[in-house]
Parts: sequence; C-alpha cells; structure tokens
Amino acid sequence: MPTITNNNVTLYYEKKGEGKAIIFTHGASWNHKQWHPQVKFFSNHYQTVSWDVRGHGLSSLPEGQVDSEDFSKDVIALLDHLNIEKAVLCGLSMGGHISLQTAIRYPDRVEALILIGTPFTNTFNWYEKIFVPINRFSTRLIPMKVSGRIQANMLSKFNPTNKDYIEEAFQMIDKRNWTRVWDAVTRMESGADLVKVKCPTLLLQGDHDTMIMRQQKAMLEKINNSQLKVITNAHHATNLDNPEEVNSAIQEFLTDNNI
Repeated sequence: MPTITNNNVTLYYEKKGEGKAIIFTHGASWNHKQWHPQVKFFSNHYQTVSWDVRGHGLSSLPEGQVDSEDFSKDVIALLDHLNIEKAVLCGLSMGGHISLQTAIRYPDRVEALILIGTPFTNTFNWYEKIFVPINRFSTRLIPMKVSGRIQANMLSKFNPTNKDYIEEAFQMIDKRNWTRVWDAVTRMESGADLVKVKCPTLLLQGDHDTMIMRQQKAMLEKINNSQLKVITNAHHATNLDNPEEVNSAIQEFLTDNNI
C-alpha cells in the first residue's frame, strides 16, 4: 500500500502514468476514489496522483486539534516524496481549497490550478456566517451513516452510482476524526490572498451546484489569468456527474497552457 509518513501522519496515495504531474485532491468526507474517471483518462499522458487527505479514507489523523495549514503542507510532502518539482493541482470543494492554499503558500511548486466547486471562505455572506457554525455543531450530533445517506441522496441525481460511493466514503471515517477535520475545514479562509495566485487557473462549476456558485464567480474576478466554465448536468459531485465534459475542459485548459 503506497503511503508516506510526514509530520506524524500517514498519507495514502495512488500514482499512475508518466509525464507532468497532476495531483487530485478530493472533497470533504470523500477519498481518492472520487477521481477514478479523471485518473483513467489523464494517466495515459500524465503522471496522476490521487490521495487521501488526513483523516479521510486510508490516511491517518494525529491526535489533537486539526490545523488546516497542515493540509497544504501534506501536498508539498507528497510532491517531495515523489520527486515532483512542480505540479498541476486539481481539487473539488475542500480539495479545491487545499489546492488553492497550496498555490498561495508554495507558488513555486504549482504549475496550474483546477478548482471544481471550490470555496475560498466560510464567511462569504450572512447565510454562511450563520449556517456554518450551526453545521459545525450539528455534525457532532448526526451519525456518520445518516450524514452519508443524506449527502448521497442529494448528490446522486445525475449519476446514481454516486450514492454507493459517497456512503462508503463516509463510513470509512471515524466519527471523532470527522468532527475534528470538519472543524478545521470550515475555518479555512483565503479571501485576502486570492490576488497572490499567479498560475493559470481553471474554475469548473456544475450548472446545478448552487452551494458555492457566487464564490466561484468572485474568484474569477480576483484571480488573474483565471477562467470559469460551467459543466452541464452536474451538481457538487461535478467530476463524477459529468466526467466526460470535465475531462474535456481540463484537457483543453492544459493544452492551451502548454502543459
């Protein structure tokens, strides 16, 4: 089982293909399996790396309070372990925010960004300022199995196979670990740092994903050399709902930027 141990955490990853590297980072409560459609497509011409964020899937989580700064440090540790000097970072939701913060904190290691359904703050408007703290508290009360079922039912409209995957991913996470990770994830903030992103950036938005649509548009305005594309027939599980259109948009972006 391919893992690295760094800063008291063991991180699971899968590497396929050769060439320029694309690092795929999953959404909160999910795992590396989220990226199977992209790995299958891009590993023919690129080195693809999909991994489990600490506290998810097959990766561990050290005791104590989770520091969201460790997420981007883990990405860099993974690059160092694989001797990758510079990579394209692709992430969805939490994974997108981790990729974004990595580009902000370690710009020399990031060749390009692909941010799918990605937030850059948890206090974007009054709704988030009220809802996120409530959600953070309620997460402690709702069993993982129930949370997984609720999310799976909500995000399986366009691809019914999402349901089994989402429920399975939830059930791999220890409840205590999940509440600690989610607390850190919902405190990640990058609004003031968006202007620091210098690499080419592709924003992908599912046409039915209203969760962070306004944030994606705000990033388009604040990040230089960025572009936004809407993926049809897709919700928040955008890359799983319409993998063909997502793959096509990513490939066009990489080609246009000579990557």
